[in-house]
Amino acid sequence: MKALTPRFPKMLHGGDYNPDQWLDYPEILKQDIELLKKADINSVSIGIFAWAKLEPEEGVYDFDWLEKIIDELYGNGIYSVLATPSGAKPLWMSEKYEEIRRVQKNGVRDISGARHNHCYTSPVYREKVKEMNRRLAERFSKHPGVILWHLSNEYNGECYCPLCQAAFRDWLKEKYKTLDTLNHAWWTGFWSHTYTSWEQIAAPQPNGEMSVHGLTLDWKRFVTHQTLDFIKMERDAVKAVDPDIPVTANLMGFYDGLDYFKIAKELDVVSWDNYPLWHTQDNAEVGMLSGLTHDVMRSVKHQNFLLMENSPGATNWHKCCMLKRPGMHLLSAMQAVAHGSNSVQYFQIRKSRGSSEKFHGAVIDHVGNSGPYPFIKTENTRTYRDVQSVGAALRQMNDLGDVYETEVKADVALVYDVENRWALDSAQALHNGNMKYVETLLEHYSTFWEKGVQVDIVDSEQDISGYKLVIAPMLYMYRAGFEQKLRRYVENGGTLVGTYWSGMVDDTDLCFLGGTPGNMMDVFGLWNEETDALPEGMENGILIDGEPYEVKDLCALIHPITAEVLGVYESDFYAGRAALTVNSFGSGKAYYIAARTERDFLRDFYGGQIESLGIDRALNTTLPKGVTAHVRCSEDQRIIFVENYTDREKAVDLGGEYKLYGTSQRVKSLKLAPFGTAVLSVSTKIQ
Repeated sequence: MKALTPRFPKMLHGGDYNPDQWLDYPEILKQDIELLKKADINSVSIGIFAWAKLEPEEGVYDFDWLEKIIDELYGNGIYSVLATPSGAKPLWMSEKYEEIRRVQKNGVRDISGARHNHCYTSPVYREKVKEMNRRLAERFSKHPGVILWHLSNEYNGECYCPLCQAAFRDWLKEKYKTLDTLNHAWWTGFWSHTYTSWEQIAAPQPNGEMSVHGLTLDWKRFVTHQTLDFIKMERDAVKAVDPDIPVTANLMGFYDGLDYFKIAKELDVVSWDNYPLWHTQDNAEVGMLSGLTHDVMRSVKHQNFLLMENSPGATNWHKCCMLKRPGMHLLSAMQAVAHGSNSVQYFQIRKSRGSSEKFHGAVIDHVGNSGPYPFIKTENTRTYRDVQSVGAALRQMNDLGDVYETEVKADVALVYDVENRWALDSAQALHNGNMKYVETLLEHYSTFWEKGVQVDIVDSEQDISGYKLVIAPMLYMYRAGFEQKLRRYVENGGTLVGTYWSGMVDDTDLCFLGGTPGNMMDVFGLWNEETDALPEGMENGILIDGEPYEVKDLCALIHPITAEVLGVYESDFYAGRAALTVNSFGSGKAYYIAARTERDFLRDFYGGQIESLGIDRALNTTLPKGVTAHVRCSEDQRIIFVENYTDREKAVDLGGEYKLYGTSQRVKSLKLAPFGTAVLSVSTKIQ
């Protein structure tokens, strides 16, 4: 397995460090290094928002301060993830070059300030970024303490300036070649919106065109294209100097502004920023969503990833910024590792003294390490001790040297297609603005999380042939070629689960002619005639072998053709009609769930699939409510993480004998403290 950071192939522990804010406080920078070492922090991300210090005026560069700090860190066993500073441009640049400031959807150009507000198309900004990146690479790529390039920060946003509008039209010309082709793909005869000149095309904006769904969908595709082109420019600028240092960019989970499956292809390493709403709602639900999102970030490249940011304490930007309760910090850190992360990194290392993040959680608080009261110091803060607990756990993994070499292997694939999400959200049907795509994915994921089953998240472009079970909820849009991939999968013996509101449109958002679910009607063995939308509070039910299950929101009215009916609707004018079917196709099976069900149905349904298909579980046991388990594997061992997301002690029967990780002690059961976690190992060597 390829190391994510070859110069330092270890589990990373650290976070965003901004010493450029503290250059006038040398005593604080000295204290920081001692505090980092005491917390077993072995890496920091540095330079992310330091452009104003690196180039205080145009053409005047100052890298000496940065080199001194990287030297001091490295001399103390702390490595640097060196950032390109393009996420926040300096004010002198913003004021001098108006074109680099974004134009918002309302047509107004930004004034100077804030961050993430640069135009990805601007030739001026691209040239400035390329020059900065080249100079950083020439100065630091050979430094033994620099192990990874951190490109910019949380790429996001759109620009509607004339440069971007022109680039959008060029992108459309390349894609469609002729206006006739574009007009047909977008169905612009609707409302007499036929384009007769490329110059008539503008991005979808509230005071312009918003009703042509093909336009809206292609604009979102273009935003990913243009952002990715900017990312490749940044990447190539540092790689041209030294191709051996890997590059990453910190992604944001289910952020819907970009297609991360496309962006991941151009990165050596995927990293992401995770800020769950712990304790503000049921922690098992929060943990489940966090776990699903980790799985997305692992799956976009199908390799281990880095947790680049999470808060060691309370955030400062959630609606309610609760403190992490005792145990939660270690639990959430180990969850990331269990799902494939080879790091636990924080925002931030030291709290900013002023501005918008001065109260955001940090490893090092404002209390400092000097003053008349010796007990008031960073080492005595609860957050710092929590960080130390994570540092000790990761140090043990590094000392034993085995976790880094393991990876997550899954028998189950859940289809999450970002372009499908975009099309679904703008479809204007059923529950407008509230189709609950991500929530639906979570519902289908829930049984596997509860039972300790690993799940990969795939999109329409990825390979699905090796999975025992593929689940494709609400696949409204069949992107070109994906239905053929699904057909082959089932034909060759796979088990596929599809649902209501699937196969409605093609990849330009045109409705299929001939019925739905599109070209998959023979695979599912049915025709979906229409779909009923139930208002909030109204329910129906499915009867399966006399057992009732509640359904809500959406009910598809289907006609079985070759499919076997497993369940029927309980009430309304479609009482007695098929609601759950299975169809044999080739050597495989295709199930169709016609309505949005409650979780009890999914638990029973997928529980049966886990047993009948022999799907691997982390532990062959029944886990208590609120407890889950996940496993990382190598050729000769399984490392199992057992996690308690409740505020009560939980007893877990392991269903077999395991070693407590890093010890010789063998156990058949565990008692997990509130928000407790345990790590187990078992050899898989053939004796």
